[in-house]
Amino acid sequence: MSNDVSDALRRLGQERAWHVCEYCLVHERDLFHGCEVDHVRSVKHRGLTTEDNLAFACLLCNRHKGTDLGSVSERSGGLVRFYNPRSDRWSEHFHWNDARIEPVTEIGEVTTLVPQFNHAERVAFRRFLSRAGRYPSIEAMALLRG
Repeated sequence: MSNDVSDALRRLGQERAWHVCEYCLVHERDLFHGCEVDHVRSVKHRGLTTEDNLAFACLLCNRHKGTDLGSVSERSGGLVRFYNPRSDRWSEHFHWNDARIEPVTEIGEVTTLVPQFNHAERVAFRRFLSRAGRYPSIEAMALLRG
């Protein structure tokens, strides 16, 4: 199978995610660069370009995550995989605290750390969106309900 994401898979990812980054839950309409398709398990690690291995991700989440599969947890010192939008529920691993995305589990911890969910600029941006009534968006809430 090709590593290129077809237009049909790209549209499926957008619609399945309600046009919201499946990691930080910011709607693509609020992002300068929009969102793109992420390989949950990267091609480098033999991840396939299939519906069950693709997520809709903003540029910052996707670029910071890169080809990593996980990171070392401060809690346990062990290697922990990242949050997988295809098999995990966001609300089991994260919760909102004002505009911060706080980890609940070790998976949430490493996923919050590497994509830099709580970098000061990202928090300020989500706070701005929140005050404008755009974060979390109705679409993000629909995404969380499954």
